[in-house]
Amino acid sequence: MAENERNTQAATEAAPMSEKELNQLLQVRRDKLAELQAQGNDPFVITKYDVTHHTTEIKENYAELEGKDVTIAGRMMSKRVMGKASFCNVLDLKGNIQCYVARDDIGEEEYKGFKKLDIGDIIGVVGTVFTTKTGEISVHAKSVTLLSKSLQILPEKYHGLTNTDTRYRQRYIDLITNMESRDTFVKRSKIISTIRRYLDSQGFMEVETPMLVSNAGGAAARPFETHFNALDEDFKLRISLELYLKRLIVGGLERVYEIGRVFRNEGLDTRHNPEFTLMELYQAYTDYHGMMDLTENMYRFVAQEVLGTTKITYNGVEMDLGKPFERITMVDAVKKYADVDFSEIHTLEEARKVADEKGVHYEDRHTKGDILNLFFEEFVEHHLIQPTFLMDHPVEISPLTKKKPDNPEYVERFEFFMNGWEMANAYSELNDPIDQRERFKAQEEQFAKGDEEANHTDEDFLNALEIGMPPTGGIGFGIDRMCMLFTDSAAIRDVLLFPTMKSID
Repeated sequence: MAENERNTQAATEAAPMSEKELNQLLQVRRDKLAELQAQGNDPFVITKYDVTHHTTEIKENYAELEGKDVTIAGRMMSKRVMGKASFCNVLDLKGNIQCYVARDDIGEEEYKGFKKLDIGDIIGVVGTVFTTKTGEISVHAKSVTLLSKSLQILPEKYHGLTNTDTRYRQRYIDLITNMESRDTFVKRSKIISTIRRYLDSQGFMEVETPMLVSNAGGAAARPFETHFNALDEDFKLRISLELYLKRLIVGGLERVYEIGRVFRNEGLDTRHNPEFTLMELYQAYTDYHGMMDLTENMYRFVAQEVLGTTKITYNGVEMDLGKPFERITMVDAVKKYADVDFSEIHTLEEARKVADEKGVHYEDRHTKGDILNLFFEEFVEHHLIQPTFLMDHPVEISPLTKKKPDNPEYVERFEFFMNGWEMANAYSELNDPIDQRERFKAQEEQFAKGDEEANHTDEDFLNALEIGMPPTGGIGFGIDRMCMLFTDSAAIRDVLLFPTMKSID
């Protein structure tokens, strides 16, 4: 390969290469590494490089850094050689910057080594901050050090990594070549740290609970199962954080939260991944109205801190977190959007009749409350675009929730919706152990009838309730969906660094 070809090579040639051509380019890189090692210049023996600035810090503070020396390090994303002087572009965590590299400044041998560098190599540059004749803030190199040799070839620099399957499987390349993807995950990190900051300011304590459990409860989902060899027992991966966090409320830790992975043995789609990040929190001496206030304040705070505004736009639709969130009961929502008033429906037969009339499919095991929920999913959910608290669910679908004192067919529960998505689920927590045992019994009956997502009786949790749990409000937040909305990402895989993928044979 001619020297000029190597010097002007972008991340890869725009035209597709044959396998033979690709293998030749890969071999050239390995040959360069072998030559360096033979000369005693193995880049992989370098253990430390003292960086003084990131690229964006140089650009943002140019007035005070002009003419001063800086040390940067990052991946070389382009290189242009022009005889005795060259330009290259270095990408680091914060951004990228142009470097001017001249033979007379770094020395003939070092310049010769620089010309042999490849796109993707990680380099360190010591130099002086200046502005080129075209007005671009740059670093005038005094030395260039190869810190790590790239033996693979990056996607073509102008188009990045566009194959979505490859982006998800090889996220490290995606983060190098797609700045939008990198920005998404920087925002995700800020979202989570801001949530922690908000809850800490409200007196909440962050805790950790088990992932391997003998009884995966707290949600309606099928668990993953595994075998623990040391105990010769079957265990499950948790589907929720709820039951252990409530045990801590019983123990006197009045405000607790956990942000962690949960696992549900379900399908993959744009909003579902079998392992995902859930945050649950529990607060003693409050109810689901307190959870609504907390949710509204927290969402507003996170948006302002991370995005600088309480208005977010997802797929072209603006949602305003600055306005009071709508609060509507499930019965009223179904009446509004389906023109069916379940407050006038008193028996299962009546519920089945109206479902038949409206074309809502139900199963023999479904109760009146289940059918109300089916109506909600069919006619209402997609309308809830602006922030909305959907309140007062039927007791049949809420086995861990306090009944409404004035209407025990319903419970003090809400789901928080935005963009037609469920973003959070909250209760006035059931703290009556006798009632809770009956709810578990009903769930066991549903499981026997074929509901694989039904809860199972948790005797230790019942024992904790018998010790005594104060009135408590609790909520679970889907962190990944929140990140999707706040970063305008089309699919949950876009906000998971390493989403679940089918193995390649």
